[in-house]
Amino acid sequence: MHINGSCHCGEIKFEAEVDEKKVMLCHCSDCQKLSGTAFRSVVISEPNGLTFTKGQPKEYVKVAESGNQRAQGFCQNCGSAIYATSVDPSNRVYGIRAGCIEQRNQLVPKSQIWCRSAVPWLKELSNIPAFDTVPLHK
Repeated sequence: MHINGSCHCGEIKFEAEVDEKKVMLCHCSDCQKLSGTAFRSVVISEPNGLTFTKGQPKEYVKVAESGNQRAQGFCQNCGSAIYATSVDPSNRVYGIRAGCIEQRNQLVPKSQIWCRSAVPWLKELSNIPAFDTVPLHK
């Protein structure tokens, strides 16, 4: 599937070829910290399937709990996380952050990983009141 997206401020724009069967929610503590929320939704690219059409992300390397080094790509202006990938520059497979993708509504998660780190209140999410916009408080 061909996708496109951008960071929040628009300094970085990209296109990618992804496998829409490889959409997952990651509950690892790194994804929680990096996203500032309970989990992260990602889609896996084809090898070398990510191309930047505007700007270039900044990368830093984090050693994951597994011991693997993961390059984290983000916009150095607005801080939007764009991807995680291997540190080896050849045949990179990217975990592209779904929130930055224009077609994100079509990318339905097929699995969840690192569930042992999931926050327990996610199981009760359907019981929390939901609003289409910010409710007015009086």
